[in-house]
Amino acid sequence: MSHTTAPQQQRNWFARHKTLTATGAIVALVVIGATGCEGGDTSSPKSSAKQEQPAKQGGDSKAPAEKKAVTIAGDGDFEVGSDVKPGLYRTSGNEDAMCYWERAKDSSGDTDSILANDNVTGTSYVEVKASDKLFKSSGCKEWEAVDKKATGTPKAAPKGDGGMFKVGVDIAPGTYKSTGNTDDGCYWERAKDASHSTDSILANNNVSGTAIVKVSASDAYFKTSGCGDWVKTG
Repeated sequence: MSHTTAPQQQRNWFARHKTLTATGAIVALVVIGATGCEGGDTSSPKSSAKQEQPAKQGGDSKAPAEKKAVTIAGDGDFEVGSDVKPGLYRTSGNEDAMCYWERAKDSSGDTDSILANDNVTGTSYVEVKASDKLFKSSGCKEWEAVDKKATGTPKAAPKGDGGMFKVGVDIAPGTYKSTGNTDDGCYWERAKDASHSTDSILANNNVSGTAIVKVSASDAYFKTSGCGDWVKTG
């Protein structure tokens, strides 16, 4: 059964974990002495040749360094606009939900200042907005800026504890099934963006047993935590 808001259990869990968001050219100059000129030198003709050395090329001959992607460290508090630019960021390879991130409206540290947060296993995407004041990250792998409009070759099915997947890039739209889930420990979510606000959730569920979900091409992200691996069935 799908719900239109994040499960109370999930919100409470987040609250409990708050303390953890001009090429040079060679020029040849030949000078030939004058001969047989009236009143000139009657000695044997003289000739001379002078070759200039190649001009040095300006600048460094090394190839330009490849431009590095914009990144955010996995640990620290960052002021939006000065320490970190607004945009979409991705972190991957996190284990055991030790990665915690938070978007905040101020630096008071109060619970009321939290705009969105999460404890991450696997991969996560977060959209840092220009209106945010602070982005916090603790125990996470490095965050890398990614293009919101990027496309790719989607994988067939996500791992059950893989985290957050971009539809059309990380996974393909379709129907997926996960089996063997126990004690409501499997949580899945379809989302329209990566803000992680309640309004971004299109549908979600905590599952025991078998879970079946249809990921639409119009969905932006699919999130899965604590589930058995998903198999694409349609």
